Amino acid sequence: MTIVRISDDALALACGADEVAAAFAKAGCTVERTSSWGMQWLEPLVEVDGKGFGPATPADLAAILDGSSAKAIGTIAEHPFIAKQQRLTFARAGKTRPLNLDDYAATGGWAGLNRARAMSGEEVVAEVLASGLRGRGGAGFPAGIKWKTVAAAPGDRKYIVCNADEGDSATFADRMLMEGDPFQLVEGMTIAAHAVGAGKGYIYVRSEYPHAIAKLNAAIELAKGIIAPFELEVRVGAGAYVCGEETSLLNSIEGKRGEVRAKPPLPALKGLFGRPTVVNNVLTLAAIPHILTEGGASLYDSLGVARSKGTMPIQLAGNIKHGGLFETAFGITLGELINDIGGGTATGRPVKAVQVGGPLGAYLAPAQFAIPFDYEAYAAADALIGHAGLTVFDDSADMSGMARFAMEFCAAESCGKCTPCRIGSTRGVELIDRIKAGGKAKADAVEALPQMHNARKSGRSHGEEIQLLEDLCETMKFGSLCALGGFTPYPVMSALKHWPEDFA
Repeated sequence: MTIVRISDDALALACGADEVAAAFAKAGCTVERTSSWGMQWLEPLVEVDGKGFGPATPADLAAILDGSSAKAIGTIAEHPFIAKQQRLTFARAGKTRPLNLDDYAATGGWAGLNRARAMSGEEVVAEVLASGLRGRGGAGFPAGIKWKTVAAAPGDRKYIVCNADEGDSATFADRMLMEGDPFQLVEGMTIAAHAVGAGKGYIYVRSEYPHAIAKLNAAIELAKGIIAPFELEVRVGAGAYVCGEETSLLNSIEGKRGEVRAKPPLPALKGLFGRPTVVNNVLTLAAIPHILTEGGASLYDSLGVARSKGTMPIQLAGNIKHGGLFETAFGITLGELINDIGGGTATGRPVKAVQVGGPLGAYLAPAQFAIPFDYEAYAAADALIGHAGLTVFDDSADMSGMARFAMEFCAAESCGKCTPCRIGSTRGVELIDRIKAGGKAKADAVEALPQMHNARKSGRSHGEEIQLLEDLCETMKFGSLCALGGFTPYPVMSALKHWPEDFA
């Protein structure tokens, strides 16, 4: 009997994977629902004897089974998009059934946990430190240092919290991992609990991820006996972007308003319910099982460049021909990612800009595409790697409009606790509207924007308005309580710097 493998990833489902699977099952095939390979432009991707066909529809069934389909891509594992990767975190992607414990154990699952349990907590922390793993959620803070702080902190109860509130545009790696390899996240959190002495963990997932929530709950129930005495619970967020910030997230879990806490105290010392807490992103915790396998830490440290160690699951999205997940070691250039791997824009027009790191990441121009994918290199270019989501724009994009969107997004998502973020973002929208209206605009333009009437009467020139925008960005960057207001200036200032003609 022919075995057909089709992903049950949310993106595949949205593209019709269930209908395709039902058609093959009706034809007498054995259908296995697996995780996604990450080649999202080919979903639904059908695998038969290792060979791929996509994007498939029920009408393609006969041609796929007899091998004559024009949608054949050859052996999936040998496809250039897959063969060029260095997959560690996503080593099982496309190969295993998400909730099958036998599949997980047969592909190295629980090996890291078993080894960690034979070590002391201090030894586990030392191994994570030696690997060079840095937080994959945004700031790139060394995970081992955070763990060491929590392990040494006094407290009758400690917690592990997974930040799965993946709200950045162009990011989907967390969702893919939670839906496709949930046991890996469960194992990583259990190792972290052993390392720091925590008894309970929470996975904070955004409500927009129903499939991930269902997979996690099922995985926790199936693995309950394996991870005991550690307890895990899924908490569902209410859709606030600011809850991706760790202290807002902790407030939300506690049933409070999702707003930023002043630091200090740090969550590592006084976090969830006032106890020492490790807060890590999904990809950070999912990297732990591999690092804790025999030789895993040294392998992780051998990959990457300088202080950016290991691999990073990079997400290619926006106006790009071959969108999907590409995991590789740090050091690859943006030009390679966009042009060689992503195939350029989907429209065929020239690339104008790439935003890296979500809606608050800087826009990089083609002249910067030789910058290596490295935390320090990006910081030197006034940019952020963040969660490694890349959004591609072609030459039809209006960068002043994109700068305005950043301010508008911040104004909509601000928790309101600090003035630079709450008020600065609103003034930023108004200011960019004035700049786009054109310096000393005519009276009718002023009347169309009544809230700007007083500023227009001041008679500021175009250059003075630009200077005011730069001053506002500086105030938000250094005066905001958290990264929401602090990072909003990155897309605004980068757009202004590289495409000043769009503000004319």
